[in-house]
Amino acid sequence: MNTSSTEAAATTSTSGHAHTTRPEVLVVIGVGGMGQAIARRLGNGRAVLIADFNEATLQAAAEGLRGDGYTVTTQLVDVASRESVRALATAASNLGAVRQVVHTAGLSPVQASPAAILRVDLLGVALVLDEFGALIAPGGAGVVISSMAGHGAMALTAEQEMLLATTPTDDLLRLPFLAEETLDSGIAYSLAKRANHLRVQAASRAWGARAARVNSISPGVISTPMGQEELAGEHGTHMRAMIDASPTGRIGTPTDIAHAAAFLLGPESSFVTGTDLLVDGGVVAATRFVQPPAV
Repeated sequence: MNTSSTEAAATTSTSGHAHTTRPEVLVVIGVGGMGQAIARRLGNGRAVLIADFNEATLQAAAEGLRGDGYTVTTQLVDVASRESVRALATAASNLGAVRQVVHTAGLSPVQASPAAILRVDLLGVALVLDEFGALIAPGGAGVVISSMAGHGAMALTAEQEMLLATTPTDDLLRLPFLAEETLDSGIAYSLAKRANHLRVQAASRAWGARAARVNSISPGVISTPMGQEELAGEHGTHMRAMIDASPTGRIGTPTDIAHAAAFLLGPESSFVTGTDLLVDGGVVAATRFVQPPAV
């Protein structure tokens, strides 16, 4: 495993004895467009552990990052498997002090069935919050990439929201209102993303017990391969209309999300935890308060 000279540098104690400091570790789970942008934005001077389900995607991302001078370790992960996520958390801890954890892995409605979306987008996030919350270093922070779809999820009762937030992770997919036969992929996606907001809120206390923070980001339509696939899908026309009607009037970029993640993972947000940051160019605001045409 490679380490940079900065990370492995020996420091001298007051007694004159040299000792080494553990490198700070950035973990990025899911190395699509947003994951890679975040790794580049935050990975300088850190040991970067990137993980993905797709080996070809993972190795291509690692090659690009290493070519630009980043210190990168890779690991395959299935976020829907507790054993796999736990192995990833252990690998991260073995590299050094886990200071920053970013979870971007997910499936969109055009990519997968309701069952797969619930396993990856809902259960996967809950498992990452559990396993990394058990070893995040003091002063560390985590970010879960959710979606603006979580702000427009089907109406849930207070009891259902409490269940999404607090049900033990291994029992989550047994909740009756998540029965996959009653959901289409779009509804499953929105429910999973709303659950991300709620699980992050609930997890903030456990992370806080380790003097760490955790938040979520809800991107709008972002120009990544997944975003472009959604735009080309059956709801693409509606999505483009929402973008056109938004205050910014443009599609988002992975860099937009990387900047938001840098804020939530950095010292400037030390008083921010358990919340969701909507980074959608104003789409939700525009659609929520749209005015009827004048007669």
